[in-house]
Amino acid sequence: MFDLFRSRAKAVRIMLGGLLLLVALSLVTYLIPGVGTHSGGDGQIVAEFGRDALTLPHVQQVVQQELRGQSIPPSMAAVFVPQIANQLITEYALAYEADRRGFRVSEQDLARAIRRIFPQLFDGDRFAGREQYAAVLAQQNMTIPQFEDTLRKQMLIEALRRIVIESVTVPRSEIEREFHARKDEVKLEYAAVTPDKLRSEVTVSPAEIKSHYDSNRSGYQIPEKRSFDVLIADEAKVAAAVAAPESELRRAYERNKEAYRVPERVHVRHILLKTTEVPAAEVPKIEARAADLLKQLKSGADFAALAKKYSQDEGSAPKGGDLSWIVRGQTVRAFEDAAFSLKPGELSGVIKTEYGLHILQVLEKQEPHVQSFAEVREQLAESINKQAVFDRMQTATDSARAALAKDPRSAPKVAEELGLQLVRAERIGAGDPIPGIGPSPELQEALSSVRQGEVSPVVQIAPTKLAVAAVTELVPARQAELSEVEGQIREQLQNDKLRQLVAERSKQLFEKAKSMGGDLKKAAQGMGFEVRTSPLVNRDGSVEGLGSMVYLSEAFRAPVGELLGPSAVNETQVVYKAVSKVAANPAELEAERDALRDQLRNSQARSRVEIFEDSLKQRLIREGKIKIHQDVLNRLVTSYRGS
Repeated sequence: MFDLFRSRAKAVRIMLGGLLLLVALSLVTYLIPGVGTHSGGDGQIVAEFGRDALTLPHVQQVVQQELRGQSIPPSMAAVFVPQIANQLITEYALAYEADRRGFRVSEQDLARAIRRIFPQLFDGDRFAGREQYAAVLAQQNMTIPQFEDTLRKQMLIEALRRIVIESVTVPRSEIEREFHARKDEVKLEYAAVTPDKLRSEVTVSPAEIKSHYDSNRSGYQIPEKRSFDVLIADEAKVAAAVAAPESELRRAYERNKEAYRVPERVHVRHILLKTTEVPAAEVPKIEARAADLLKQLKSGADFAALAKKYSQDEGSAPKGGDLSWIVRGQTVRAFEDAAFSLKPGELSGVIKTEYGLHILQVLEKQEPHVQSFAEVREQLAESINKQAVFDRMQTATDSARAALAKDPRSAPKVAEELGLQLVRAERIGAGDPIPGIGPSPELQEALSSVRQGEVSPVVQIAPTKLAVAAVTELVPARQAELSEVEGQIREQLQNDKLRQLVAERSKQLFEKAKSMGGDLKKAAQGMGFEVRTSPLVNRDGSVEGLGSMVYLSEAFRAPVGELLGPSAVNETQVVYKAVSKVAANPAELEAERDALRDQLRNSQARSRVEIFEDSLKQRLIREGKIKIHQDVLNRLVTSYRGS
């Protein structure tokens, strides 16, 4: 709990990401300065919305943020870019429609929203001031006008969506159907016809293999392969040879002395008894417990032991309540005032905050000062050495690339001169592991367009490794000879025959059991298949040896005893029937009704909002209110193909 309590910057980012339950993508868009203006110039407008416009540079900024945030590989960017652009257009359409319908956000509404997002700016009804407000927003790279304009637009969009959401109702009958769909149970009798059971009956002759190969010769290709030399710079190896001299560390300290200025701070520990989400009638009991703990501490009780036993701050309790050093502005006002008013070793009284009741003890206190060179030397050395290691790695791999570009076969000599690791890879296809490296999609992608005698760009193949590769041989893709793909064809034909045989036998089993009046057990035994009986299982359950009941859901609708199937469960075919059913207990419905209603309503609301947004956008396009420049969109997508 206290991580959130003391780290408001993190809390603000979380709240901004889910601001009023809105789409985070639109928030990112609006926060980019200049979005919504016609500043892009000719060929730079992706879509127009009355006086507003979505420009190409701004879409590109959002795309880059989304691709980085979701760790999407560059090769897949062209797939995601149209989706991102389409979402931006939808958000703009909603904002345009809300404004057109006369939706407005009052100053009071805006103020209440700001208070919900930044409670640390308020002490009761007292506002911390515009300067502190601006400082908090500056941490998010925003100005006050940018943020408030964003917030107004998002509140307008949410108001429009709320109209749709509030129209969703879930009738009682639908709740009951969902309750039974989830809770009703069935017991199955089933026989599974599996490939393993029939595999010994399937054979493939050499003549069949040759015939298939002759008929499908062009479909069997040996893919392009490359041989290449890889030169690798390893951070651990480079770091072993890097140590900044004392004189350089001292010069860096003197140049950046102000960076080591430490504000007033206190080392504090606390015990927290939460009062949030507690009935009002229970608060006096919690206050009495806090008073008792304070009495024990004043009588000499061990603070750390009591904190471990009683504190409800999950982050600090295991550490005896220790919060380490805090500075002003990190905590809520009442906590801060108490902490900075205490002397080392002194106990506070019982302090009330929005989180509950606290008892504080200050362990150490430091006045504002500039840290000495001795205090920061280790930190400074680590930073300077790390930068030096990075620079050397980059310089070494850049030099290696330049040398290989002149002579692609000089890798051994270059590796020795620059102290790099050499890895030789012979005839490696796309996706193959590289000897000494293993699977490396980053390097494979970098090499995908490099021809013989050419050199790849420098790429990061691990968190601490950079690499560059020279292609020494390129073996073009070619049609495979029969001997090279004989095993592949045999397996393919065998699997085809096996699937066909499984389907035939399961159909025979079904017909035989049907002819015996539904006696599945007798029919299965006659054909050499095992019959099993499941325990009672609901729709979300699974059956041993088969898996999810989603494949056998017909059993919940069919009468008990009716033969069902054959149903495909992966590679297996199943013939089955329900032998008994147990309806859900109606007494449980009342306890679950509200939760089921909310789940159904939320699901339907999401679907209805999606339909509303799409139909609104299409209508505005037809009416000429929105103009999408498809040529600019196409150019955007094309720019990411092959990137």
